[in-house]
Amino acid sequence: MTTDGERAVVPEELAELRRSLDVGLARVDGRLALLTQHDQQTAKNVEALQSRVTALEHTRWPLPTIVALAAVAALAVAVWQALGR
Repeated sequence: MTTDGERAVVPEELAELRRSLDVGLARVDGRLALLTQHDQQTAKNVEALQSRVTALEHTRWPLPTIVALAAVAALAVAVWQALGR
């Protein structure tokens, strides 16, 4: 059999459980909001880095062009030395 004292404890325990659940949900909501903010900042950083990499790729010299210029310079130095002696 249940007593009146036990019946009075049940609503108090339920109220405590509700408060605990509300606090837990508020913490989860806060953490989710923080994660969303971090995700948005990371997306902005990735976009900025992607644009910088694209700009660097457009301004770099292709390797075959550098090799050809080095070969022409070496040939010019060789001809200059051959004619100079």
